[in-house]
Amino acid sequence: MPEQKTVTFTINERKLTVPAGTLVIEAARRTGIEVPAFCYYPGLSLQAACRMCLVEVEKAPKLQTACTLVAADGMVVRTDTPQVHKARKDMLEFLLTNHPLDCPVCDKGGECELQDMTFRYGLDKSRFVEEKLHSPEQAWSPVVYYDAPRCILCFRCVRVCDEGMDVKALGVGQRGVLSVIIPNREDHLECEECGMCIDVCPVGALTSGAYRYKTRPWEMKYVPTVCAHCSNGCKTTLGVRNNEIQRANNRDLSGINKDFLCVKGRYGFDFVHHPDRLKQPLVRRNGTLQIASWEDALAEVAARLKTVRDAHGPDAIGFIGSNRTTNEENYLLGRLARGLVGTNNVDHHRTADYGALVQALGESAGAAQAGMEQLGAAKAILLIGNDPTNQNPLVAWQIRTAIRQNGARLYVVNTEEIKLKRKAAQFVRVASGAEALIAQWLATGEGDLELDTSVEMMQLRGAMEKERDAVIVFGAELRGAAIEHVVKFGASLPGQTRYIALGDYANSRGASDMGLLPDRLPGYVWTSDAAARDAFGKLWGASLPEKTGLDSRQMLAAAARGALKALYVVGANPFRTFGAGGRPAGLDWVVVQEMFLTETSRDADIVLPAACAYEKDGTVTNTAGEVQLLRRGLETMGTRTDFDILRILSHQLSKAGVGRAIPLRTPEAALDEIRRSVRGYGVSLPGLLAGGAERTAPLAPANGHKLIDVPAESIFSPRDTLFTSGTLGRYCTMIHSVPEAKSES
Repeated sequence: MPEQKTVTFTINERKLTVPAGTLVIEAARRTGIEVPAFCYYPGLSLQAACRMCLVEVEKAPKLQTACTLVAADGMVVRTDTPQVHKARKDMLEFLLTNHPLDCPVCDKGGECELQDMTFRYGLDKSRFVEEKLHSPEQAWSPVVYYDAPRCILCFRCVRVCDEGMDVKALGVGQRGVLSVIIPNREDHLECEECGMCIDVCPVGALTSGAYRYKTRPWEMKYVPTVCAHCSNGCKTTLGVRNNEIQRANNRDLSGINKDFLCVKGRYGFDFVHHPDRLKQPLVRRNGTLQIASWEDALAEVAARLKTVRDAHGPDAIGFIGSNRTTNEENYLLGRLARGLVGTNNVDHHRTADYGALVQALGESAGAAQAGMEQLGAAKAILLIGNDPTNQNPLVAWQIRTAIRQNGARLYVVNTEEIKLKRKAAQFVRVASGAEALIAQWLATGEGDLELDTSVEMMQLRGAMEKERDAVIVFGAELRGAAIEHVVKFGASLPGQTRYIALGDYANSRGASDMGLLPDRLPGYVWTSDAAARDAFGKLWGASLPEKTGLDSRQMLAAAARGALKALYVVGANPFRTFGAGGRPAGLDWVVVQEMFLTETSRDADIVLPAACAYEKDGTVTNTAGEVQLLRRGLETMGTRTDFDILRILSHQLSKAGVGRAIPLRTPEAALDEIRRSVRGYGVSLPGLLAGGAERTAPLAPANGHKLIDVPAESIFSPRDTLFTSGTLGRYCTMIHSVPEAKSES
């Protein structure tokens, strides 16, 4: 790569060397020098509207705006002179001309940029005596409120909606002193309801319907954690007061998502406090679920598991895990099923074929998977299947960022005209279910494509062959051999091609990585691999089964014919997800760990109330293979974490003579074992504790197991929208309140 050019200039008597093209405001901020600005926002187009960032430049005839001034060799800049201070005071006096002085009741009080700058530079009185203009507050949607007199016309909201979100729901109406921000539907918004406009607003003009008039910023404790919904792993900061979540945002711009959050990340937290939350164990007595103590419920679970195992063998029991529980909890579930009960009947709702991707990449799997930041910095992106705008919003944001900031070219192959089509350099629409054929054609040039599609694909392949260091992104439409074909095609492209398989839920990737699969142990080693079985068996103090287990659909089918007698479900809803039409008639016994009475838990014999993602510690792995810490934000009486339930149950089973109890007492201890024993999970602990996203480095099993095609019905996307989140989405009341969500129901 060519050496990057640099420039050297002086700011406040300090010499700085920065990359050519760096703005003075950015250079100053990186050095810790304050240059205030209201309209400037990193990543958005330059506005130079507020004039707060004025600085002195030697030999320049007048003050310059630092947000549009590019650093040049030999330039001398001063940011803290009397002339600069006076200019800032004057600008604040103009901004406060019509600004209502309602800081005591404004939701932005305590974190308002105008308030901060007035305290630092402002006057104690104003020369303007005219009566302030007033207009009533407007409810643009249940989650977005606008107070026009507070607006300082920085246009951040307009730009982030247009440039960042590609929604264009906000604009500017009227002119001069009467200018106001206006929504796209006259008196209300029709948009993705992401709330980005609220978070970028430097004042209290835009406020959140979920948070307004509830508390003050200094009254909350702030808990950085990972969003509980889609698989992208956005970091969110929960504002908690009196053990209740008041809001969620990411205003500190940390994490892999920086300033981005979608509607679910920002408003989809109220399921935690939903009145239908389960708070006590339920045991079926005389045909109805009745409240029981934790001791009685867990003792009965252990007794029934032992009874079924002794009477029918371990393979008469099935375990279905969750793609929302933590890595540590998924690891414990697999250990309990295989190490104590002795069955490989282990699965979860698989929303992407991560195992096939790891195996197809072989030894290069760690280096060849793209992280979210790499996607945002890509120069070329090929998207096959999926609709990231709805299913993986951060992926869509990163793709738009790459296009906007790096001039990246996007190539899309899809069965529908998804929103990202309008950003694509080329879009190829294919018949439903043809994605696997497209993958084969890309790799081999063979396949029975329609004439029009064939011509378009030849053009696409020709364009991709000119790209370098591309990122290939694909959804659940590609499985098994189709993924192998995509990797083969990617390997033929110039440079280092990287890949992302798109799953759907918060820990879909982690569930697969931790071995919640009928034929693979943690780290994607095959159950038929004797050495791997021995290694995990020695660690777990058990002899692990070799025979491939049943997947979720096979378990329900086996239960219907009486071959599977007991089903243990953790954080899943298989009776609905897999179309069983209710509890299979041949299933003698069902236990469920769940937050709500879902279709599955209503038909269960024992229901154990579980803590949600915001009530537990642990780690989750996003769809790009990046591990992050989940942090407990609050406590809920009556529930227990899935980790504690499984750990205690292992002790109950051990007392009953079934296996050896799991000695791991905390998620931290489980993570330590995972880091030592699971291939690719030797991630940096200090990096995690510092709030980073640590990339896993998976390796394909060394025994060269042949890549197998997984049945189409085993891996599928629920195709959630921005306003749905599987079973959990039913209990997100704030999201359901917006018109866009109502129109989908």
